[in-house]
Parts: sequence; structure tokens; C-alpha cells
Amino acid sequence: MTNTKKASLGGIALLSDLPDKAIDDLNQRCSWRTFQSGEQILDRQSDSCDLYFMVSGRARVVNYSLSGREVTFNDREGGAYFGELAALDGEPRSANVVALDDSVVAILSQEGFHEMLMAYPQIPVRILKDLAKIVRISTDRIMDLSTLGANNRVHAELLRLAVKNLSDDDTAHISPIPIHGDIASRVSTTRETVARVFSDLTRERILKRDSDALIILNIKKLTQIVQEVRGEDD
Repeated sequence: MTNTKKASLGGIALLSDLPDKAIDDLNQRCSWRTFQSGEQILDRQSDSCDLYFMVSGRARVVNYSLSGREVTFNDREGGAYFGELAALDGEPRSANVVALDDSVVAILSQEGFHEMLMAYPQIPVRILKDLAKIVRISTDRIMDLSTLGANNRVHAELLRLAVKNLSDDDTAHISPIPIHGDIASRVSTTRETVARVFSDLTRERILKRDSDALIILNIKKLTQIVQEVRGEDD
């Protein structure tokens, strides 16, 4: 795991063009924590309003229903940040965050966050763009949940993952391989449904499982499947 004494915020995309002195100052203002895989980083019941920088590792933003069913929103990898909603408005947290890998996190107080926003106007613009992206993705998912069957929701989620991992040859390599339960929690279905869809796509030579990646062999075909059920034009 990364040594927190040597870690820096220099790799955080939100802070990418800040001068070295500003990064050094933020390094000093943050409290630094390490989390093991499976450990909870942020509790939805927490009343803290700090901003979290994901310096290294990987974490998942999730909520749980009253019955204990996990609902996955997204993953955060090294270079990302989270906790911005409570840091902005002081309201309660909207989700839990759990480490997927051993991770190093830097925590900036709400006061420090607001001072950073005032000092560097490019940062709030980036945050607004990130929030707009979240709204767009959430809108698409709400539409999918309202209008698509379970099989097609799995298709749509695979396409979202594929778009993030495109190659030049109309394929995509998704790594690490998402487990069936993760996909199911994202699209509100069962592991069995995900397994069945994966099997069907494998027979149709759209999907292939490699040793360390899930390979989408035909992005165009998968896109057509999703567009047809959504009623979208090419």
C-alpha cells in the first residue's frame, strides 16, 4: 500500500493545474487515512461534511435497502474525489463508500474545501461539470429502470462500461472483470439474470471472458441492441 508519508494530492484530477505550492499546502491541511479492502470509508449516517480525495486504490459508492439489498452507484479510483455534496451544502451524506482495494485517502475539512473553491475558480467549474455528468448518467439509468426489461438493462450497463474502455478495433477490455453481483446491483436485477445475459452474449460472439478482462468483441452490435430497445436512431 502507498505510504501516506510519501503520498501527495498531485495525482488528483480536480487539482491538476494547481501550482506546486497550493498542492503542498493542501497536503498539509488534509488528514490522511489508509483503508483495507472491504473497509468502510464513509458512512451514510455520518454527520461529517469533509471532502475525500482518492489518492490510491479503488472504492465503491453504494446504498442498502431496508432488506439489505446493495444498490451500486459507481466506483471511484485513484485520482478521483467524493463527498462533495455534503461538503457543498452541509446536508447529510447521500451514500456509503467502501474500499474495494487497499486505499489511501486524503480528507479535507469543509472549511478548507470552501476556501479552495474561493481561491481557485477553475475548481468549482470542474465540480459543476462532474455533477452535470452524474445527473446525465442518473437520468439515463432512471429511464432504463422505468422502460427496459432486466436483460436489456444488463446490455445497457455493459455498454456504459465498454464506452469507458474502448479500443481502436471496435472492442473494449473491461478490467478488473465485474462480477455478476456488481452488475446486478447496478441495474436492479439478480445474479442469475446477469449470468444468463452473459451466456447469451458469449454465444452470439459479442462477449468473451479472458483471464484478466471482460472483452466486448463487437461494440457496434451491442450498441445496436441497446438503441433498438430504447427506440433510438443510429
